[in-house]
Parts: sequence; C-alpha cells; structure tokens
Amino acid sequence: MNATVEARELNATHRCDACGAQAYVRVVLESTGGELLFCAHHARVNEDKLRPLASEWQDETQHIGA
Repeated sequence: MNATVEARELNATHRCDACGAQAYVRVVLESTGGELLFCAHHARVNEDKLRPLASEWQDETQHIGA
C-alpha cells in the first residue's frame, strides 16, 4: 500500500457504500482509479470478487471498537 492511501485515514464521516455504516475498508479499483468504501462486514462479503480488481486495499478494521 502506498503512502497516499495511508495518509487518507478513514474516519466516522466515511460511510459504507452498501449499507451506510461506518466504513473501515477503502478499495481503489485498478481499471478506473475509483474507490469503494465498505464496513467490515461488506468488505468480507465482497472481498473475493474485488481483490483481483483492486490496485489498493486499505483495511482499517483494527480500529473497530478502539
């Protein structure tokens, strides 16, 4: 993961694109450079499909409950 993504820490204002809960995972798509935000649950549900398409996978689930 590069420093650009790491510098853009996810916070409470970032919401899951699937359900609106707080996002803990940011996926940057290789083909478009677009990004998707997911809560931990929806990141796990979609990980197998999205990992091959991702240029970056920023996982901050370690902050849950912190």
